[in-house]
Amino acid sequence: MKRSLLFVLALFALLPSMAFSQSTTQLPGVSVNFGQGTNLVDTIEVLILFTVLTMAPAIVILCTSFTRIIIVLSFMRQALGTQNLPPNQLLIGFAMFLSMFVMMPTGKLIFNNAIQPYMEKKIDTTQALSVLEVGLRSFMEKHVRKSDIGLFYEVTGETSPANIKEVPIHYLIPAFIISELKTAFQIGFLLYIPFLVLDMVVASVLMAMGMMMLPPMLVSLPFKLLLFVLVDGWQLVTGSILRSFN
Repeated sequence: MKRSLLFVLALFALLPSMAFSQSTTQLPGVSVNFGQGTNLVDTIEVLILFTVLTMAPAIVILCTSFTRIIIVLSFMRQALGTQNLPPNQLLIGFAMFLSMFVMMPTGKLIFNNAIQPYMEKKIDTTQALSVLEVGLRSFMEKHVRKSDIGLFYEVTGETSPANIKEVPIHYLIPAFIISELKTAFQIGFLLYIPFLVLDMVVASVLMAMGMMMLPPMLVSLPFKLLLFVLVDGWQLVTGSILRSFN
C-alpha cells in the first residue's frame, strides 16, 4: 500500500511538467499578412512578368528565326544520311547562335527601349512588355505572308485590316509560324535535290553491276560527304539561311 501510494503521489507530481512539455512542443503556427507594405497592382505586374518568363522558351522558338534555322539544319542532316551526326545538341546550339545573329537588331531595340529602362525603373512592367511586343512584331511583320494572316480571318469570319500593324498579336504569331514552316520546307526541298540525284546514280550503277543486295545508301554516303566537303556545304547552307531573312 505504501508503494502504491508513493507511485500515485509521484504521478500527480509529474502531471504539471508533462502538460508543460506538451504545450511547448506544439507545431509552429502560420500567420498570413494581407495588404501591409505591398501594392496589389505591383503584385499583378510581378505575376505577369513571371508568366512571360515562363513562356520565354516558346517565344524564342516560335517568334524568332529559330524555327526556320533548326528545320533547315535537320533537313540537311537527313539529306546527308548521317543519322545522328551532327548530334542534336550541336544543331540546336548552332541554330541558337545563328538566331542570335539574325535577331541582333531586334534584340538591341528591345534592350535599349524595354529592358534597360525597366532596370533603371524609368518604365513599369506593362510598358516594358508593350515595347517587347513591338520589337517582336517588327520582325514577324517582315517575314509573315499575307495569305497566312488571311487564313485566320477567313476561319473567324472577321474582316481583315488594310494595314498589317492592325493585326492582333494572336493572329500574327500563328501566321508567322506557318510562314516560317513553309519557307523552311522550301529550302529543305532544294537541299535534298543534289543528294537525291546522287542516290539515284549510285542505285542505278549498283543495279547495272548486279549488286542488288548492297544498300545504295551505304555506298552513296561517302560520295555525299565528299561532295558536301568539296563545295563547302556548311558555308553554303548557312549563307542561304541568313540570306533568306534579308
